[in-house]
Amino acid sequence: MSTIVAIDITHHQLPLDPPFPASWDPQPRTRFPVTIVRVRDSDGRVGIGSGDAMYGFAEYAGHFLGTDPADLEQQSARLSNVSFHAGRPWPLDVALWDLAGHVREQPIWRLLGGTSPQLRLYASTAVHRPADEMAEVARRLLDAGFEAMKLRFGRAVVEDDLEVLAAVRAAIGDRLTLMVDCNQGWRMPWDTRPPWDVSTAWKVAQRLIEHDVHWMEEPLHRGDYVGMHGLRQRVRASGGSLLIAGGEMTREPYEFRELLHQHCLDVFQPDVVCTGGFSGLAPIGRDVVAEDKVFTPHTWGNGIGVLANLHLAAGVAGEAGSQWVEWPLDPPEWTVARRDYPLVQPLRADRGRFTLPDLPGLGCTLDEPLLRSTLSDRATFG
Repeated sequence: MSTIVAIDITHHQLPLDPPFPASWDPQPRTRFPVTIVRVRDSDGRVGIGSGDAMYGFAEYAGHFLGTDPADLEQQSARLSNVSFHAGRPWPLDVALWDLAGHVREQPIWRLLGGTSPQLRLYASTAVHRPADEMAEVARRLLDAGFEAMKLRFGRAVVEDDLEVLAAVRAAIGDRLTLMVDCNQGWRMPWDTRPPWDVSTAWKVAQRLIEHDVHWMEEPLHRGDYVGMHGLRQRVRASGGSLLIAGGEMTREPYEFRELLHQHCLDVFQPDVVCTGGFSGLAPIGRDVVAEDKVFTPHTWGNGIGVLANLHLAAGVAGEAGSQWVEWPLDPPEWTVARRDYPLVQPLRADRGRFTLPDLPGLGCTLDEPLLRSTLSDRATFG
């Protein structure tokens, strides 16, 4: 039996020029932070993961050393305990699954029980642009082969958001499926605006229904189960087909069970590098699919996290159960090259589709020279 002999955590920052004005962050981002986790076994193999900065993990690392990296259930139990006492350690779960894939010579999507590496993608935009510019973005995405696109709300006045939505729909007709992210589920530490209440969310939902929006994402605070259930019921009673989506920063398995059992969501969007890892989210995803809901992970982050969540979607839900999976893309501020800078080869979409590699583990290689040049003592956006 091999054992874990080391867990190495490094932080990196890529300067961003122009800055990235993410719609969910009032402060434009001048750096893109990435944390890399490497787990090493006694046979010389290495598994990699990335996601949360893992602050506070170092004092617990000793509990993993000398243990069996292949015992993923026990490792997940340890990580769950750490997540209660410290930050989110789930990039280590991703690294352990990457290592397991190398040991078994199988890609993660297949280890999870997937039967096909094929997924459809939706282009996930991030920047608040004027209506005419957003319409042009939609045309470009359509030309690139995407079938679906997500817009971001959150401008100072919601009517401005709705004006952008109307302009995009007028520009592309029914040729693109549209989603809207309201970004009400959580806030950056320095953003103290209150989330919408149910009355506001319902008013917006009615306008989204008029524009044939496929799903409304995070219309309420992530813990407002009663509000989400009520909003979903109002949509159904109106005869609208609008789906209610959320869960990207929900942290505990019991919270997902409540969201499922209380019929709060139609679309579940946990992120494997932020919550539960593969070990925690795979059973949740299977439960979601079994209830005939959509399981399509949140992927916003660097290329390692994007790839890990694509493995999760293919392994648990497949194309049918995930519908479309998020593909973060909004140039020039957010390009694939920026997003995937830790990797030797950036991930590539092909006409709005992605084929996962049939390589062991995650199936990616780190750009070690670039990581050395971006090494930092912190993982911050500025």
